[in-house]
Amino acid sequence: MDHQPKFFENLSGTGKAIGVLTSGGDAQGMNAAVRAVVRMGIYVKAKVYFIYEGYQGMVDGGDNIVEVSWESVSSILQVGGTVIGSARCKSFRTRVGRLQAAYNLVQRGITNLCVIGGDGSLTGANLFREEWSGLLEELAQNGKIDEEAVKKYAYLNIVGMVGSIDNDFCGTDMTIGTDSALHRIIEVVDAIMTTAQSHQRTFVLEVMGRHCGYLALVSALACGADWVFIPEYPPEEGWEDSMCVKLSENRARKKRLNIIIVAEGAIDCHNKPITSEKVKDLVVQRLGFDTRVTILGHVQRGGTPSAFDRILASRMGVEAVLALLEGTPDTPACVVSLSGNQSVRLPLMECVQMTQEVQKAMDEGRFVEAVRLRGRSFENNLNTYKLLSQKKPDAELPKSNFNVAVLNVGAPAAGMNAAVRSAVRVGITEGHKMFAVIDGFEGFARGKIKEISWGDVGGWTGQGGSILGTKRTLPAKYLEKIADQMRTNNINALMVIGGFEAYESCLQLHEARSRFEEFCVPICVLPATISNNVPGTDFSIGADTALNAIVETCDRIKQSASGTKRRVFIIETMGGYCGYLANMGALAAGADAAYIFEEQFDIRELQANVEHLTEKMKTSIQRGLVLRNENCNENYTTDFIYQLYSEEGKGVFDCRKNVLGHMQQGGAPSPFDRNFGTKISAKAMQWISKKLKEAYRKGKVFANTDDSVCLLGMRRRNLIFQPVAELKNETDFVHRIPMEQWWLKLRPLMKILAKYKTSYDVSDSGQLEHVAMHSPKEAETGAI
Repeated sequence: MDHQPKFFENLSGTGKAIGVLTSGGDAQGMNAAVRAVVRMGIYVKAKVYFIYEGYQGMVDGGDNIVEVSWESVSSILQVGGTVIGSARCKSFRTRVGRLQAAYNLVQRGITNLCVIGGDGSLTGANLFREEWSGLLEELAQNGKIDEEAVKKYAYLNIVGMVGSIDNDFCGTDMTIGTDSALHRIIEVVDAIMTTAQSHQRTFVLEVMGRHCGYLALVSALACGADWVFIPEYPPEEGWEDSMCVKLSENRARKKRLNIIIVAEGAIDCHNKPITSEKVKDLVVQRLGFDTRVTILGHVQRGGTPSAFDRILASRMGVEAVLALLEGTPDTPACVVSLSGNQSVRLPLMECVQMTQEVQKAMDEGRFVEAVRLRGRSFENNLNTYKLLSQKKPDAELPKSNFNVAVLNVGAPAAGMNAAVRSAVRVGITEGHKMFAVIDGFEGFARGKIKEISWGDVGGWTGQGGSILGTKRTLPAKYLEKIADQMRTNNINALMVIGGFEAYESCLQLHEARSRFEEFCVPICVLPATISNNVPGTDFSIGADTALNAIVETCDRIKQSASGTKRRVFIIETMGGYCGYLANMGALAAGADAAYIFEEQFDIRELQANVEHLTEKMKTSIQRGLVLRNENCNENYTTDFIYQLYSEEGKGVFDCRKNVLGHMQQGGAPSPFDRNFGTKISAKAMQWISKKLKEAYRKGKVFANTDDSVCLLGMRRRNLIFQPVAELKNETDFVHRIPMEQWWLKLRPLMKILAKYKTSYDVSDSGQLEHVAMHSPKEAETGAI
């Protein structure tokens, strides 16, 4: 973007007071949002107040509204729920209650409110804002405040952040807490799968979501459930028969377990509830399967927030303070939300109205409309689930006569298997014959290639690593042998899932087309690497799982330091030359510094960091956390930094170091990686089918244009196919990173939250957008 960067330095909060409250049901990540609001508020020299117990505390006043300091929000980032409490409040629903609340705020000069809650809480805040001037006038008439105060505090600014595990708010792709709730569900499903397999059982899992099926739908996608019941998409008449047929077919295919997921608000097409007990009784009566019900309940709200939720909440908290500082009497109340990978501001009431429209559509039986109103992300999830869950009978499948091969290249990344499963199943649905290549291009050259069926990939979504096997070897030295194998097996298209090596491999195949006609076929790269260093995409499959592993370890390390006091930990992360894991890990774990290759640093900066930590040890927060990317500097190694800190901190703090190593590559994939891998792979397979049809002439496939070798990546708000030949110009091949990386913009955010003075480019934020109703066409083009 060729804009002049706009920095927030000229936005001063001097003389402003911000109140922050959490209301409605709690959600993991609310504390990260509270922390970001408090620290950003103090950073811009505003006064910040906690309002305890939601609106109840605002009405009761007194000790419920307290000014807070920087240290008040220390150590809350990793805590689930909300430390400032949340309560349902009847009195705020009355004008008398709101009058009292207005009085309590004016007493402290608070005219900026940051509300973290669901749509009910935000609607209440908007009504309060609309009544504000009337409430002040009434207070003046009653002699509670003087005319001076009425003028001085004439308008109330409101910014909302949606904290709700149900993800039931229109206008944002993800609400704070949703990702963490999915983590809890998937942990349970993974655990249940082992016991279910031992006994050949069927499990019916009930998840939360009274009016919204998001959690049920995404967890069904992420664990490959046999059947899912959600309020927005009730099953057709006669679903009892179809479900039982499907369950018994799966058993006949040697599948030892069945998982059925039910949203608590699930209904049939006559708006009658479908309960988990009803589903269980049905399976037992019709099929006689050993069936158990597990109701997850409040487990889903609990536990520590995931890395995604912490970063999301921190970004939104900072954005909310900026929105409050820029607010004028004419600015409508807005919500800070997420679209793709960007924070956006939307008018609060537009979002609320749209959220209510969904409920109305469901009540009136307009279910197709309800799904569309939920937004393109929900719609895509539903379409992908429908595509992958049920195999059509062979007679109904089209016959394309094309052979498509799938392979993994590079280092293993969690989520690769979910992508392979999705590719194989979508490929079969499109009528192709699917082939799996074992051990990357090395295996390809040796002829390790076999046909793979629908059932072969069952249960793959939750498996870490790479089941097909993966090697870093590039195809350059085996070109002839690979071309032979492609000819022998008549391979008409390739899907390559992997990291930087996968991207480089496809460039080599593209360049070898003039010598080997076999490579003139559609080729698609799916980025899968923990380092997140592939050009052309903001996210890679596997990076989220690695980030969660880092954050979990940092939490434990911080906890060990809380007992010993005055200790600084230096933690080395992987990532090659790409600082994504170190930088985002630092943001999510609340670290004091992160050393990365992309931002050169010298001895003066190291010295400044030591001094910063020395100052910190004088406060009540007596511990430090520093992350270092493995290749950030060849001379300032982890050992060097450890020794420097130990020497300079003598008598003030002691040091420990920790190299995280390969634990970052392992583990079961996170819900985000399972879902991301599944969705982009399905989309890539549909692209391959389209390209095959276009390139089929005179009985053979011949595709030699640049746009027939593409990488599918997520850029800002959309999924886009980009020719690898064009991405060449955006790549630093020496250090194996893209030349421009979006997350560097979040670097100042980490520094601000760690109390460093820095400048923060806010050019991307600030414009109030409108809630876009998307057309059905748009659902196909982009959103994730």
